[in-house]
Amino acid sequence: MDSARLKILFLAAEAVPFAKVGGLADVAGALPKALHALGHDVRLMIPRYGSIRSDRFHFDKVGKSFPVPTGPNEERVHLVRTETEGGVPVYLVWDEKFFSPRERVYGFDDDPQRFAFFGRAAISALPLLGWMPDVIHANDWHTAVVPTWLAYEGRYLREYHHLASLFTIHNLAYQGISGRLILTFAQMEYVRHLEVEPPGQVNWMAQGIVNADLISTVSPQYARDILETEAGAGLAPLLRARRDRLTGVLNGIDYELWNPATDPRIPQRFDLSSLNMRAVNKAALQQEARLPVRPDVPLVGMVSRLDPVKGIDILEPVLERLLARDVQFILLGTGQPEYHEMLEGFQARFPDKMRAFLRYDDTLARRIYAGCDLFLMPSRFEPCGLGQMIAMRYGAVPVVHRTGGLADTVTDYHDLPDRATGFVFVSFTPEACLEALERALGVFRDREAWVGLQTQGMKADFSWKASARKYVELYRRAIELHACAQ
Repeated sequence: MDSARLKILFLAAEAVPFAKVGGLADVAGALPKALHALGHDVRLMIPRYGSIRSDRFHFDKVGKSFPVPTGPNEERVHLVRTETEGGVPVYLVWDEKFFSPRERVYGFDDDPQRFAFFGRAAISALPLLGWMPDVIHANDWHTAVVPTWLAYEGRYLREYHHLASLFTIHNLAYQGISGRLILTFAQMEYVRHLEVEPPGQVNWMAQGIVNADLISTVSPQYARDILETEAGAGLAPLLRARRDRLTGVLNGIDYELWNPATDPRIPQRFDLSSLNMRAVNKAALQQEARLPVRPDVPLVGMVSRLDPVKGIDILEPVLERLLARDVQFILLGTGQPEYHEMLEGFQARFPDKMRAFLRYDDTLARRIYAGCDLFLMPSRFEPCGLGQMIAMRYGAVPVVHRTGGLADTVTDYHDLPDRATGFVFVSFTPEACLEALERALGVFRDREAWVGLQTQGMKADFSWKASARKYVELYRRAIELHACAQ
C-alpha cells in the first residue's frame, strides 16, 4: 500500500486558474498538480461559475446529463472536463440554476443550498467517470456534504462504501451555518444534530469535522490554535474530541507561478545571484505609487483583505506612529468601508509617504512583493497565509503576528539571527506590532544583515513538494482508518 498509486478526488469551491476568491483557490490549483507530479491519479472537481468562460478554457462533455437529488425531486446537470497545464483532469459541475448563471463564487443568500447541491452533484457524478477514487479530499464547509453523506449513506452502498475522506479546514471562521431545512433540500434528513449546532440549525463545518475519516488544517500551529484559543470559533470542543484525527500540514506556494526570476509582470526579474537588481523594482513601485523615488527610505508593503481578522483594526495607531518616521507605506486591498476611509485619510495627510490602492490587482500585488523592503502581515488569526511566503520568495522581509502559519514560516531576527527570515510580534496589540516594525527598521540600516535576511527568505523552501508527500501519508491513513471502521 505504501508505494501504491492512489486515486484522489479533490473537491473545492474555487481553484486557480478557473475561479479565485482567496487562498483556497491557490491550494486547489497547486496541490493536485504536486500530487500528480508524485505519480498519483488525482482529479479536481469544482462548480462551473458564469465567470469560467468557454472562450478561455476548452471543455468536453462527460456523458449525458445526470440527476442530482434536490428538495422533493431532482435537478439534471452536466459534467464537463478540461485539464490543467500540469496535466490534472478537472471536472466542472455545469448547471443552469445555482452556479452557471452567476459570475461570483460566494455572497448569495442561497449559498448553503448552492454548495449542498454541489456536494450531492459530486457524489452523483462519480458513476459517469468510469473511475472511482480511493479517497475524497473535501475542502472547507462548501464540500462538507460529501464526507457527511459518505458517513451516513455511502457506507451502506456497494459502489461507495470503500471511499475514505479527508476534510481540510482552510478557515474555521466560515462555517456554512443554515437552518435544518437544508437537510430536506439535500435529501439528508437523517443527519444528526450536534451539540455545537444552535437549535434548528446545521453547521456544515462541524458536520465535516465529525464525519470525515481524517481532518487537516493548513499549518501545524493553526491546528494547535483552534484547539485552545478563540481561533476555534466555537468548535474547539468538537475538535478536541477528535484531536487524534487532526493534523496540520503547511500550505505551499506554486514555485512556477511565483518566481521573481521568470515573473513577466514585474519590471525587473532577479534571483539570489542578482539580488541587487531588485532595487529597480523598488524604484518602479515608488513611481507607480507617486511617492518620492528614494533607494534609502524603507518601503513597507501590505497586500490584504481589509478585515479585522487581518489585523486592520490595529493598523490605525501603528500607521499614526510609523508615518511620523522617514518611511514609505503602500497598501493594496479591499474590504470594509470604514477601513477604506481610514486609509484614504492617512494618504491625504501623508501624500509623500503613503499610498492606498483600494482594489484587487494581481499584477500590482506582484510588484509590491518584488519592490517593498518590508512586508507587513499583522493578522489576528492566519490559518496559513501565503503572502509571507511569496514576500520571502521575492526578497521582501516579513513582519508578522505569531499566529497560525505565520508562526510556522517566519523566524524572528532577534531570536535566531543566523536562521532568521523576518520579524515576529507575540501580543496582538498596536504597541507590539510597532515594536517589531521598529526593530526591522533598525536592522534595515545594516545592509549586510538585511541582505542576509533577504537571502534566508529566498532560500526557504515553501514549495508544494514536501507538503504533497504529507498529504499522501494522510490519504493512506484515512484509507486504513476507513477500512477498519467498515
